[in-house]
Amino acid sequence: MLTVRHRRATVPATALALAVLAAVAGTSGAWSVEDGAAVTGAGQAAKQKSSISVLPPISQAGKRAASARKAKVVVSAVFKPAKLNRPVVLMRKSGGGWKQASKTKLTKTGLAEFSVPTKKAVYRATALRFKGLAPVNTKTVKTTAWGTPDFRDEFAGSALSASWSHRVGFYNPDGLRNCAKGSPSAVGVSGGALRLSVTKDPARPEPCTAYRADGSRVGQFNYRLNGHISTDGVHDFTYGVAAARMKFQELRGQHASFWLQPTTIREATTAKAGGSEIDIIEWFGDGGAAGGLASFIYHPSTRGPVKVGGFIEEPDSYLAGKSDRWWKQYHVFSVEWTRKAHIFRIDGRETWRTSAGISGQPQYPILSLLSSDYELENLPREGLLPQHMYVDWVQVWEGP
Repeated sequence: MLTVRHRRATVPATALALAVLAAVAGTSGAWSVEDGAAVTGAGQAAKQKSSISVLPPISQAGKRAASARKAKVVVSAVFKPAKLNRPVVLMRKSGGGWKQASKTKLTKTGLAEFSVPTKKAVYRATALRFKGLAPVNTKTVKTTAWGTPDFRDEFAGSALSASWSHRVGFYNPDGLRNCAKGSPSAVGVSGGALRLSVTKDPARPEPCTAYRADGSRVGQFNYRLNGHISTDGVHDFTYGVAAARMKFQELRGQHASFWLQPTTIREATTAKAGGSEIDIIEWFGDGGAAGGLASFIYHPSTRGPVKVGGFIEEPDSYLAGKSDRWWKQYHVFSVEWTRKAHIFRIDGRETWRTSAGISGQPQYPILSLLSSDYELENLPREGLLPQHMYVDWVQVWEGP
């Protein structure tokens, strides 16, 4: 099912230039409430601070396509000072009292994250007594804070909805895809999921020579067709949460992506004025560098285009269990985009946050499985084509 709550006239966008890689430290996110007074006990209680925020339904690991309405809301609490492994309980309001709903331990940054049912409820979190610190409560949050998505597509039926269009339907050496182009034939919808593929191009049986960015030769390969779609011209948004439930291809030689680009490209020296390319998630295949899972931001600056981000640390820690793999189960990948930060999550668990390159412009979602020239040699053999990734649903919520 497709749900779109608004439509804007738009202008096509082109990819931002790639440049220098820089690491960026975290900042605090928006849409949370501070509370240093709601404490139980004495001692060091006055020195403690707590905050709590609710996120839309962005947690739903599983093997099969499922209704987006059954995804879980995420409640995120932060306690300062941060004490690794401090016990935290999530309490749900029940009648005139409170009932324990879940329990976890603080991360080294003082973060506690919980996935809860989408039904209407009120929650608060309590950090328990720990190493001389008295118990402390957060304020309360409601699971209904974000309301209905501004955009939702669950890929029902047997064809793409009118919200999506195909991208870059030409061989593009300037974009490092001399041997690949977007094509409708690499896109399919069935069983409640979108399938994006990398396939051989039957119209180009001759070999293609692939090159790296420095002009060196990679080798000769089959010409390829890529699944590459976006909502450009139909749906964009400014600030909020964008999420997609995805299951990736297994092998290297192509990379799966969920990303945002600015609706209008203009000359600018800041992301606020010119927008950013926000790569919410990229998967480069099993056996790739640092686990193969990454998030990036490309943004303009006074010194030219800048790239921040990198590969996610310990990516397998976000899997649902020992038998889970990124190509075996669906997971929800999301970004919370505020005026102060981009916060990236997998099934509601934070992977990275940055204050760099905060776009101040409308942006639209893109889904792709791209085979760039530089990675073609990583596919063990051409006979392993086609490769496929799947998307169960995409949802976007503008600010609550």
